Amino acid sequence: MGNQVVIIVGTFILLLTGLLLGYVLSQLVLGFLSFNLLTLLGTFSLILIFGTLYYVLFWQLRREQSPAPVVPEERFEPVNEQIADNHLKDKLIAKLGGDVAAAERLLEQAQQNYPGMPENWYCERVLDDLERDQR
Repeated sequence: MGNQVVIIVGTFILLLTGLLLGYVLSQLVLGFLSFNLLTLLGTFSLILIFGTLYYVLFWQLRREQSPAPVVPEERFEPVNEQIADNHLKDKLIAKLGGDVAAAERLLEQAQQNYPGMPENWYCERVLDDLERDQR
């Protein structure tokens, strides 16, 4: 209901502003209205109001017509967790001397041994195991 009110009021104001703008411009062209700073600012403000309302109204209509994209929740990860995962993976790869394949194998092995844990937990587990093995 709220969007329909915005569209109806916006359409009414857009129609009124368009009529006023058309009248002022026609009077300027026909010479019945003198061209001075006041008519220049008035005409410019009418053009600005008309353009803004036109943009907002059709943006609202387009937003109302287009369905919102559906994002599955299981694929959505907060950005902070993604950054932490990437940081831990980079740290693991650096620990292995840049061997990406070995890092992936170790992560897969940890996932098989401990299923159902978060991705960053596997990275931490593999890093801890590597540090323990180096001692």
